[in-house]
Amino acid sequence: MFKKIIKGNKKPSKSDSHDPSSYGYGPPGTQNYGAVANVVVNHASLAGPAASGPNSGGAPGITALPPSGTIEPHPFFRDAPVSERQTLFLRKLQEMIKMVSVNIFRCLPPVSHENTGQENADPEEEEFYLEPSWPHLQLVYELLRRYIVSSDTVTKVAKRYIDHSFVLKLLDLFDSAEDPREREYLKNILHRVYGKFMVHRPFIRKAINNIFYRFIYETERHSGIAELLEILGSIINGFALPMKEEHKLFLVRALIPLHKPKSIAVYHQQLSYCITQFVEKDYKLADTKEVLFLGEIEEVLEATQAAEFQRCMVPLFRHIARCLNSSHFQVAERALFLWNNEHIVGLIAQNRNVTLPIIFEALERNIQSHWNQAVHGLTVNVRKMFLEMDADLFEECQRQLAEREARSREVEEQRELTWKKLADAATQRGEDDMVTA
Repeated sequence: MFKKIIKGNKKPSKSDSHDPSSYGYGPPGTQNYGAVANVVVNHASLAGPAASGPNSGGAPGITALPPSGTIEPHPFFRDAPVSERQTLFLRKLQEMIKMVSVNIFRCLPPVSHENTGQENADPEEEEFYLEPSWPHLQLVYELLRRYIVSSDTVTKVAKRYIDHSFVLKLLDLFDSAEDPREREYLKNILHRVYGKFMVHRPFIRKAINNIFYRFIYETERHSGIAELLEILGSIINGFALPMKEEHKLFLVRALIPLHKPKSIAVYHQQLSYCITQFVEKDYKLADTKEVLFLGEIEEVLEATQAAEFQRCMVPLFRHIARCLNSSHFQVAERALFLWNNEHIVGLIAQNRNVTLPIIFEALERNIQSHWNQAVHGLTVNVRKMFLEMDADLFEECQRQLAEREARSREVEEQRELTWKKLADAATQRGEDDMVTA
């Protein structure tokens, strides 16, 4: 690959003579080392060096660029004094990151979905743009990747140069760089940066969130969603338990809405993997595992005596109440099956003064609004069992629930009345201002 770069330029063929890049104005990213590579065009509207004279033999408005200054290479570490090696290393590192930035953060042609007047084509049928200068760019990307993965890289030093600005530019390339080979390198490098630079992790997650939000709610066009989701699949797999609220919000606000765009087929496999990782991480997000959990609870309660049951019944029945109202009918159904176990019913009956008030509202809510008829029928049976068990306690729970609902309605009505007064006052103020004006 290095041999290709250092070879001299071949004489252009006839077909090349009609290529715009041979005249110095080819597509961005192309390399041109022809005879006219060292010229600039001075537009009449711009101030610049005077045009060449009539005897110069050159075209008017074109002047040769001055020869570029020679680049002085840094000395080898073995040739530098020990006291200066740290400073020399930092200079070399700074120059390397500068070189990488100049090469990869470049002007690119508009991505296919931004071309003016283009209809919304199927992303799977779109042709990929292949970067003409990829053999050169690949060397730059490989150098950056090897530096990041190196065991000798000290993150405290490297983070000064691979900073938030650098990471944002990498993320921008996922969309603007359409070449799949380049996006593969970007995916690998960003993943390595996330793994090595712990200080950048929250920032990278937030930046990816923002890309997803813009894709979902504004553009519905992005070239690198699949690659970003692939990175996130590995990140989610490493989330610690219990799951942070930030991560749950990411699932609800970003991953689930990613099912909305029409181009979901392009990244559905990676999205499905991310969702699965979330479900495996947190049982509350996994209805199937919750059914298994309720089965285990029944087995444990069968071996539980009254004294032990009393120590855990309050938190246990709060959880069972949540399961009773689950929209997943198998979870609600499995929770109601607990009342088919005679030993468990005996424990509940002995402690009905505690257990019934906890689950009474959940039972009433199921009867009023649960969508599944089987769950509705099982709830009626459990409710009837409690009524026969202790009619007075049942009526007391009914009365307390009615009082709570009445208070809730009063609070809601008061809130609506307050907002109505504010709206009326604002309307009146606006009318008064109009009259005054």
